[in-house]
Amino acid sequence: MALRIDDMDRKILNELQQDAALSLDEIAKRVGSSKTPVWNRIRKLREGGIIKQQTALLDAEALGFEACFFVLIRTSAHEAEWQAKFLKALQDRPEVQEAHRLAGDIDYILKVRVANARAYDTFYQALISEVRVHNVTALLSMEEIKSTTMLPLADAP
Repeated sequence: MALRIDDMDRKILNELQQDAALSLDEIAKRVGSSKTPVWNRIRKLREGGIIKQQTALLDAEALGFEACFFVLIRTSAHEAEWQAKFLKALQDRPEVQEAHRLAGDIDYILKVRVANARAYDTFYQALISEVRVHNVTALLSMEEIKSTTMLPLADAP
């Protein structure tokens, strides 16, 4: 059964989504509560799987990862053995930031972050040498307009 959250949990989660490094005192002050109840709620949210992890968001371009490709993959193979091999190949590649199985004409979409087109080609050659795919289309992002990890908690059920 899913953990039920209330308005106070949403307030706490919004603060953590904006800055997970906030002190417990600061979170409590911002949500209008005291430290102990806020800590108990955060612990409950962690144990319930609502808070999966706390991490730092890095600036990819500042670190030299200037190219973001969205890779559309079509396959004619859908058996379990192929899928397991494909999923392992994706898990083993840190360049793959996201991977989604889709409904429709395209089977998978990947978000791949690399330094440049040459680095993408190296990634691509390694991937197709491990797993057979029917068709691959790579789309280079010219500009990131919006990127967020924040969920719209005000709209949450």
